[in-house]
Amino acid sequence: MKQKEILLNSLLIDTENFHFTDDEIGDNHIATSIETPMRSDAFDLSDADKIKKIEGHFKEIMLTLGLDLTDDSLKGTPKRVAKMYVEEIFSGLNPKNEPQVALFENKFGYNEMLIEKNISFYSNCEHHFVPIVGKTHIAYISSGKVIGLSKLNRIVQYYAKRPQVQERLTMQIAKHLQKVLETEHVAIYIDAKHLCVSSRGVKDDATSTITSFYGGKFQEEATKKEFLGSIQSI
Repeated sequence: MKQKEILLNSLLIDTENFHFTDDEIGDNHIATSIETPMRSDAFDLSDADKIKKIEGHFKEIMLTLGLDLTDDSLKGTPKRVAKMYVEEIFSGLNPKNEPQVALFENKFGYNEMLIEKNISFYSNCEHHFVPIVGKTHIAYISSGKVIGLSKLNRIVQYYAKRPQVQERLTMQIAKHLQKVLETEHVAIYIDAKHLCVSSRGVKDDATSTITSFYGGKFQEEATKKEFLGSIQSI
């Protein structure tokens, strides 16, 4: 059989002998696209309508599990969960929440890499809807423009606040930054723990997952080494 490969920038996955059932494919993280899979009618409902609808569905889930929703501790849970989904942990699905970024002239003439380390994020695995918790490290080399440091954090949070796989999250952040910074010289390094691994299934709490992206000058060995040495230093 001729070898088939999926090449996603610096991520290479050999798929020659992959034969998945529906249950298996989720754990093997083969993403269909860099874009988050969305239906064409994703924004036909208002946020208020989505909250109301999710509240009803989650109430049914709780009832099916046998929970007593007349209990004071549980009766407000369906609405709390619905609001949390729409307004918080999945708010990155809505383009209206994309961070507004303003570019500034690099008046200092700083031409070396700028690194923002240890950007904490909380996301959710799209296969089991349980948390992904990790750190993102970002570097870029200015093309003559810079952005406020807090915008790097906000861009990470925007893409993290949606059902995710880590490979897609890495690529989305990288491509977004290349676009807004108007430079190919961007590096991303993500180290995260997946609760779908630690709290269910194999139940291994000791492992973490690392993904990375290197664009432009960061593909050069010396520049990549400088970046990796900087984020691993204390």
